[in-house]
Amino acid sequence: MKTSKIICGIMAAAMSAALFTGCSEKKTTLVMATNAEFPPYEYREGDSIVGIDAEIAKAIADDMGLELVIEDMAFDSIIAAVQSGKADIGVAGMTVDEDRLVSVNFSDPYTTAAQVVIIKEGSEIASPADLESKKVGVQLGTTGDIYVSDMQNVTVERYNKGFEAVQALLQDKIDAVVIDREPAKVFVSQNEGIKILDEEYTIEEYAIAVAKNNDELLADINASLAKLEESGKLQEIIDKYITAE
Repeated sequence: MKTSKIICGIMAAAMSAALFTGCSEKKTTLVMATNAEFPPYEYREGDSIVGIDAEIAKAIADDMGLELVIEDMAFDSIIAAVQSGKADIGVAGMTVDEDRLVSVNFSDPYTTAAQVVIIKEGSEIASPADLESKKVGVQLGTTGDIYVSDMQNVTVERYNKGFEAVQALLQDKIDAVVIDREPAKVFVSQNEGIKILDEEYTIEEYAIAVAKNNDELLADINASLAKLEESGKLQEIIDKYITAE
């Protein structure tokens, strides 16, 4: 009888410790992986990372009762960070495509974007079709990289940051840059002698990357996005950074 009581006491203590440990490990943060070289979606302002994606992620974290932590990294490292658990979500102006869906799941889209072509003023390139036989700069791992790589007779030059591709264009090292429209507008406004083609390269949707095995987090993010859209907060954040043309 005494032995049984001892065993029961040990089991009770172990269960209490397990419960206590579980409570102490309750998640308090939402870690967002991004590449802060993509204005107006994410960029640095002093020591802070700001932009559309940063504010949307903050609103989602607030709705979930979590603290947002932003990790800045190379764009082509974001999916790996989400897969490994280093980050909970990837938010970086990321388009849903079949290649990425092999590695991660995506939330409902939160905005529509476009890929465009930046050229130097006076260039003979008048439409995306004219990129054939040209040297085109892209940011490594982006949808611009994926789309241009699928084109025939195009030399693709890959850069770690979008502005590096733009600098290469200004220095006549490449003939054009394919990149998302909003960053393209920022780069063109900051540099004389370049412009955006009127014809868009492609239309796409941005969404939030989540690990394949994290269905609960994906459902929570979609629920928060739905609340933000219904309340008008989602559009308010986008309008803060993007002026209607």
